[in-house]
Amino acid sequence: MAHIDWKPNRDLDIPIQVQIIEYIKEKIKNGEWTIGTKLPSQRKLAELLDVNRSTIVSALGELAADGLLETKTGSGTTVSNTTWNLLAAPSPDWQNYVQSGMYEPNFKLIQAINLAEADPSVIRLGTGELAPELLPSEEITSLLHSTDTIPLGYSEPKGSYALRLQLSRYLQSRDIHVSPAAILITSGSLQALQLIAGGLLAKGSTILYESPSYIQSVPVFQSAGTNIFGLVKKEIDITQQIRQYMRTSDAALFYANPTFHNPTGRLWNQAERQRLLLTCQQLSLPIIEDDAYYDLWLDAPPPPPLKALDTQGNVLYTGSFSKAVSPGIRIGWIAGPEPVIDRLADSKMQTDYGASSLSQYVAERWLATGIHLQATEKIRDALRKRRDAVLQLLQDHFKEIASWNKPQGGFYIWLRLHQSVPIHTFFERALQQGILLNPGQIYDRNDSHHLRISYSYASIDQLEYSLKQLASLIRSIQK
Repeated sequence: MAHIDWKPNRDLDIPIQVQIIEYIKEKIKNGEWTIGTKLPSQRKLAELLDVNRSTIVSALGELAADGLLETKTGSGTTVSNTTWNLLAAPSPDWQNYVQSGMYEPNFKLIQAINLAEADPSVIRLGTGELAPELLPSEEITSLLHSTDTIPLGYSEPKGSYALRLQLSRYLQSRDIHVSPAAILITSGSLQALQLIAGGLLAKGSTILYESPSYIQSVPVFQSAGTNIFGLVKKEIDITQQIRQYMRTSDAALFYANPTFHNPTGRLWNQAERQRLLLTCQQLSLPIIEDDAYYDLWLDAPPPPPLKALDTQGNVLYTGSFSKAVSPGIRIGWIAGPEPVIDRLADSKMQTDYGASSLSQYVAERWLATGIHLQATEKIRDALRKRRDAVLQLLQDHFKEIASWNKPQGGFYIWLRLHQSVPIHTFFERALQQGILLNPGQIYDRNDSHHLRISYSYASIDQLEYSLKQLASLIRSIQK
């Protein structure tokens, strides 16, 4: 889809329609919009360019008459394959390359969210990151100023030994005992999943997970040629569902997010964790434990991770500094059996030759100086206030139209609407009011009842405004 971040200049003497025609011609001529590139709908173009739809119709008609665009019923308007009359020679058919790439495209709704997040005027009601004012910017700046020498070269394949040593010590606070040799530094927790998918799993293998799930929102496993299969926690326990599945089919591993689950915020209790680990050990089914939110408990520390209970090397434990420190640091880790870590380290060297040395240095100093404990407590205090404010706002505006649970940590409240809503209409109408949503359909393609509400990014004033507006919008749609 062609991206447009331009508007015609009404102060010029050049007619608006002519400006639009010249803009599109230039995009085609310089190769940004290649053969087959699809343009937004006429209605969307009129909205983006802030002009009447009749102006768009006239401009597109003239470009079509010149052979630059073509319109097909049901397919919309695309750049014509005759546009090479603008160029010295025909350009490659880049659309064919785009459609043939190894990486699966993001879900359309995710693409729309990613674009809208760049707009500073939008209230990001579902964003899974800390607000800029909650980030420990001063502490990180102080760390960088406190040393004369900062490492800027490549680190060893598993990552900075100094950082892995600090992580080894830090993870002991979670009852996880691993040596530096059993830890791989990654460029965030998403890369950890990519390395596991590409470095350990055969094409066509299946990953089980608890649905809804974050891994539905990023096609990381699908891009590696593997399948995902969701298990829904209802009357039948997840472990029983795993056993039932494995009786008739085969799975490569189970993806678990037991601490402040994304998107539901659910916290598995100790007994649930023990049952899952025992079941997977009995079935020789490895577990990926995604524990990005462990430090962000708000009421009481969570039970020990699955990895802390693991005595057989069953669990690959992934974590990150993105949630509790800063998304810009892009430092995560995998802890697991040494042969697995060796293999994944080799895979990582083929992808980016190691995480940023500067970021690894900041992360190592962050742990070594003890700043992490102090900064995390401040973040927890701020998140606790925001969570409680949102819970009160939901009580004030949503008690008749939705239900929810109080999260004990993390960033999210999983809001369930009593009546379903048409997701795309709902999303677009909210965005028109300056409110960006994360609908449940992102995490479960069949979901039309849920919203992931984040209290970590929007300010309390923004939360108050947007939730009040959202409640009114839901009522108007459900009439």
